[in-house]
Amino acid sequence: MHQVLAPRRVPRRPHAWAWCLLASQAVVAWLWWRFGWEIGLPAMVASHAPFWWATLVPDSALFSPVVRRLPTDAQVAWLTIDDGPSADTRAVLDVLDAFDAKATFFLVGERARAQPALVHEIARRGHGIGNHSATHPQAWFWALPPARMRAEIERTQATLRDLTGTTPHWFRAVVGMANPFVAPVLKAHGMTRVAWSARGYDAFASDPQRVADRIERQLSPGAIVLLHEGAKHGRNVDTLRAVLERLQARGYRAVVPD
Repeated sequence: MHQVLAPRRVPRRPHAWAWCLLASQAVVAWLWWRFGWEIGLPAMVASHAPFWWATLVPDSALFSPVVRRLPTDAQVAWLTIDDGPSADTRAVLDVLDAFDAKATFFLVGERARAQPALVHEIARRGHGIGNHSATHPQAWFWALPPARMRAEIERTQATLRDLTGTTPHWFRAVVGMANPFVAPVLKAHGMTRVAWSARGYDAFASDPQRVADRIERQLSPGAIVLLHEGAKHGRNVDTLRAVLERLQARGYRAVVPD
């Protein structure tokens, strides 16, 4: 088994964005005063564009550093499985065992609290566990205010620590979208945000082979592969098996960092 270290990228200056925003708005105010709204309004829109981009693009590092792939030339991939635990979890674990593969499960705090036996089983079989918010507010995570964002992350940290005896140091934003209020919480808890470099949209796509095709096209040494469990279409376990077959055929091993 290859052992690969993932870079720990804990935010160091989580409020730097605020100073940039204030400076940009000072420039906008001067332009508005000097040239009127014809120049000031477009300048204001343009000044906000980077901040919207940084929030809505999953692998943006403007607000906080993010890991997109493992720093290795070895034929390994980091499988990351979001949204559990679920009714799929035991079957997912069995498929991983069948391929001698390891993965990191990014768990939702309330689901973990409701199904502690599944969390214990993930840990017992040697897989990693990461933080994926407390309630998985898919539509609004990107817009959560500071207090709610802190609660989403910290409640899950406490839950997973209580259930496993260890504190997760990986975090994945819901739908990958992390607003400026994520970074201070990650810094306080020494956490690193993890994105991905290969995905097949298996949370929505129900054809395992098509999902595996998409992921295979994006595969390269150190790829971080985004997968899900518990989707309504009920094909996540089959999709995982198809992806692992592709990895095996390409000579890749699925490993967890650290």
